[in-house]
Amino acid sequence: MDVQAYLAERARLVDEALERVLVPSEAVPARLHTAMRHLVFPGGKRIRPAFAFAAAEAVGAPPERALPAATAVELVHTYSLIHDDLPCMDDDDERRGRPTVHVAFGESTAVLAGDALLALAFEVLASERREPARALLALRALAEAAGPRRLVGGQLDDLASEPERATTEAILGVHRRKTAALIEAALVGGACLAGADAGALERLSRFGARIGVAFQIADDLLDGERDEPCSLVARLGESAARERAKALLAEALDELEPFGGSADPLRELARFAVGRDR
Repeated sequence: MDVQAYLAERARLVDEALERVLVPSEAVPARLHTAMRHLVFPGGKRIRPAFAFAAAEAVGAPPERALPAATAVELVHTYSLIHDDLPCMDDDDERRGRPTVHVAFGESTAVLAGDALLALAFEVLASERREPARALLALRALAEAAGPRRLVGGQLDDLASEPERATTEAILGVHRRKTAALIEAALVGGACLAGADAGALERLSRFGARIGVAFQIADDLLDGERDEPCSLVARLGESAARERAKALLAEALDELEPFGGSADPLRELARFAVGRDR
């Protein structure tokens, strides 16, 4: 499988959906809608939506069945990036090769743009009418991933991390809640909308938990995060962190055995996410 081609095709699907659900920039208030689009377009690799699509394929459905989940997860991810970049958080000036939202539009507009993207994500999932009960399960999975026990709580602990107190388990805990949470939500949401049973959803959740942490380790290796307190690279060193990521990848792939060949896109995405060099 050509992973880059797969990502490009699935990115096209989710980009078209994002264009449909986002209000045009010129709509009132134009500043807010322009700020909401600022980081959505152009996006990154759209890996989280790709996982949602591949999860649907793994349970025998066409990728389009996962589109509401893929779209909603990308909106939540973008909201989290906008808020992460704020001066009161990581205070970053650049994201995806352009000024961060608070630099381009001001801090208050950036906060509101993030809030609006988060709300829109749940509107997207709540509007899925094909199977309302399954849409509700996908919506709950995303809400839990974005809430205080996962993404928000993980961000707070990340901000409070201190080098002398950053144990391996504490760092892994932050990675599970921040990075892995949305990947799990993408997988579970996509598979749920595609008709997956409880056993398949549990396996995909475990797969996502492991791949999410390995994905964050890979990010830290690429960024050379040797001084960041909440980083296994800083805690264990590059070699040991890389081995931990490889072990997590192997454990994740084991979870896909019952799906057979239909999970090949998931397998290749996982290998790409952990082994990428940029």
